[in-house]
Amino acid sequence: MADEAPMVVVGLGNPGPRYEGNRHNIGFLVVDELAARVGGRFKAHKAGAEVVEGRLGDQRVVLVKPRSFMNLSGGPVAGAAKFFKAGPDRITVVHDELDLPFGTVRLKLGGGDNGHNGLRSITKSLGTKDYYRVRFGIGRPPGRMDPADFVLRDFSTTERKELAFEVDTCADAVAALVEQGIEAAQNTFHAT
Repeated sequence: MADEAPMVVVGLGNPGPRYEGNRHNIGFLVVDELAARVGGRFKAHKAGAEVVEGRLGDQRVVLVKPRSFMNLSGGPVAGAAKFFKAGPDRITVVHDELDLPFGTVRLKLGGGDNGHNGLRSITKSLGTKDYYRVRFGIGRPPGRMDPADFVLRDFSTTERKELAFEVDTCADAVAALVEQGIEAAQNTFHAT
């Protein structure tokens, strides 16, 4: 359908150079890769986010990076969804996941926030948990390190060696979700 709302793909992260290499910013890294694939550059949008419009396969997509801090992501996400007339079934959020080993990618529809304040904010602003999530594993913090400190640290030297490959794989998973649907994407990416 020509008038169908685009798929809105949100990458979660914190704005500014201080946070660029943080584990919490994996969502930004993945949507940056997707923006390169669609040949677009992020531009400021009145929703309080930076956006790129393009196509993945035959699907219209809007890539979104909220300009707010992670814990306040809901407002910009809801604003972009409203502007582009995208219901929750057209929203995909890419985020870091402590409970998955580094580089593991998992896709799902709905669910809880598992202590992730960005997801909590989005769920509250959208009024539903029923949006797609692409979870990128960052692993658990070592020893007794507070998870809140861990997510705001840069990827380790070892992780950085694999990061470009893992971001590329996660972007592939998002593209599969957008183009083929959740079941096909899960069948491909959950097997690895």
